[in-house]
Amino acid sequence: MSDQTSGSAINARGYRRLLGVIGPSTNTIVQPDFDDLRPRGVTNHYSRILVQDAEAISDETFMAGTQEISRNTIDAVKGVLTCKPDYLVMGMSAVTFYGGAKGAKAWRERIEDAAELKLCTGSQSLIEAFRAYGGISRIAVLSPYYPSANAEVARYMTDHDVEVVRDTCLRCPSWTSIAQVDTATLRKELRKLDGDDIDALVQVGTNLSMIRLAAAAEMYLGKPVIAINTATYWNALRQNGITDQVDGFGTLMQSY
Repeated sequence: MSDQTSGSAINARGYRRLLGVIGPSTNTIVQPDFDDLRPRGVTNHYSRILVQDAEAISDETFMAGTQEISRNTIDAVKGVLTCKPDYLVMGMSAVTFYGGAKGAKAWRERIEDAAELKLCTGSQSLIEAFRAYGGISRIAVLSPYYPSANAEVARYMTDHDVEVVRDTCLRCPSWTSIAQVDTATLRKELRKLDGDDIDALVQVGTNLSMIRLAAAAEMYLGKPVIAINTATYWNALRQNGITDQVDGFGTLMQSY
C-alpha cells in the first residue's frame, strides 16, 4: 500500500513513510537529491556515517577509505533508528558493489539484521531499474572512483548478467571533491562513453550531482541514463509500494 495505515498515530509529515537515509558525513549531494525526489507524505531522515575526508590518491587509498565508511555504517544506523523509520536507504554506493552479488547481499543483510529493517542499496537498485526498463544488458559506467572500485562494479554487474562495455574513473582526490565535479565535465564524459553498442549509461557515486543532468542527457542521447541517486530513491519508493511518478528526473521516476 502507498499510504501508511497501521497504528493509531500517523506522522504529521511522513504519513506515508519515514525513510532513514544513511550516508557519509562528507557527502553533500545525496541529502538534497533525495529531498528533491521525495513525493508528498514521505520524509527523509539523514544519519551521517562519520568519516574523515580521505585523500584518495591511489587504488589502495580509495578502497581503504570506502572500507572505513563500511565499518562505521552500523553506528549511523543506530542513530537514525531513534526516529523510528519504516525503511532504510543507503546513500553511499561503492561498498554496496563489493564482492559481487554474493558479497553485496551479505553486506546488505548484515545491516538489515542489525537494524531489523529492510535496506535499499544503490547496487540492488540499478538491477531493479534495468529490469524496469527491460532489455538492458550492456552498459557504460561513469564514476568518481578509482579503477579498483570500478572493477567491483563490473564484477557485480557480471554476476547479474550485465556487461560493462566501458567505463571511466574520474579519480577524485577526496570525498568532498566529488561534489565539486561540474556539469560540463560530466556531460563530456557521458558523450565519450556513449555508443551504439550499449543499452544505457549508468552513473555511480552518490556525491556526484547527476539527477538532473542524467534526465537531460536521456533526451539528447536517446537512451536511459541512470543516476545512482535517482535509481536508489526510486527503488526505495517502489519497495514501499509508493508508485508516484515525479517529472523532471528522467524516465525512471517519470514512467516506471
